[in-house]
Amino acid sequence: MDEIALLEGLLKIYSPTGQEAEAVDYLVAQMRAAGFNAFVDEAGNAVGSLGAGPETVMLLGHIDTVPGFIPVAREGDHLAGRGAVDAKAPLACFVVSAARWGKRPPTGRQVVVVGAVGEEGDSRGAHSIKAHYHPAFTVIGEPSGWEKITLGYKGSAWYEYRARRSLAHTSAQNESACEAAVSYWNRVTAWARERNNGTQKVFEQVNPTLRGMNSDSDGFVESAVLKFGVRLPPGLSVEALGAALRGRLDEAELTLFDGVPAYRGEKNTPLVRAFLAAIRKAGGSPGFTLKSGTSDMNIVAPVWGTPIVAYGPGDSSLDHTPEEHILISEYQRAVEVLAEALVGLTA
Repeated sequence: MDEIALLEGLLKIYSPTGQEAEAVDYLVAQMRAAGFNAFVDEAGNAVGSLGAGPETVMLLGHIDTVPGFIPVAREGDHLAGRGAVDAKAPLACFVVSAARWGKRPPTGRQVVVVGAVGEEGDSRGAHSIKAHYHPAFTVIGEPSGWEKITLGYKGSAWYEYRARRSLAHTSAQNESACEAAVSYWNRVTAWARERNNGTQKVFEQVNPTLRGMNSDSDGFVESAVLKFGVRLPPGLSVEALGAALRGRLDEAELTLFDGVPAYRGEKNTPLVRAFLAAIRKAGGSPGFTLKSGTSDMNIVAPVWGTPIVAYGPGDSSLDHTPEEHILISEYQRAVEVLAEALVGLTA
């Protein structure tokens, strides 16, 4: 398997959330050519397995990207393209590493690679597979840098606030719907600041972010709408967040669209130890990281209860940006590390 050609091929197929089918078919074909038992599952995920036995190592990546096509261009060590970091390079790394492992698979264990759909949206791919597999170990395909292991992700919740007010002449000095919306947002951010008081680590903070706002009127009633997200730290459930937000409402509606709690995995597991040894063998200095975003780890980890980490090449500060690119040398290092970790884990 040509590891760089595999990644370039994935990048050349534009696959924003909801438009993943062509990329899924491509990946399934590439996995079949490399000896995987590969297929498209009922949710539209690309799935490939090697080895056999009751114990499964799950390599769960995602094949969708955020919108915004970036022409695929290779210049020296740089390979640009939408998804180069988030998260087609980690997914390609999974396939190549598993193929290397599959040349001499141990008895009683299989490796399953999933290119999940919808991770940048409703995570429908991860929601589908979480009921079909019960792996012994799980690696989530997200950029960590080849020397680092991601142990956890913050949670998130997405809301819409809607205020309605009867129209009145401006001289009446009644609160308008827009003013109500601004006041509510100020109460939310004040609550977040108070809760975060003295908390220095971003992973431990609650972070509300305003994502959209608009207003309208039919001549009798005006309305104002806010769309916002909140990043949740460990210990703050979606339900508890909702109670705090609703407690600050004043004659308005608040709708929750989606929410997942934060998740933080353990350091002292056979999976982590296998990665630490593999990174050191490749000449790196291993480290741990916690991410302020979310991933499919938040979806599957609480259900599977498995030792879990996220790993993959790439600089996560380039996620979703017009400058998204991967260093080919880092991608190749990550392949070496993961292949070695799989061997070490199954020794």
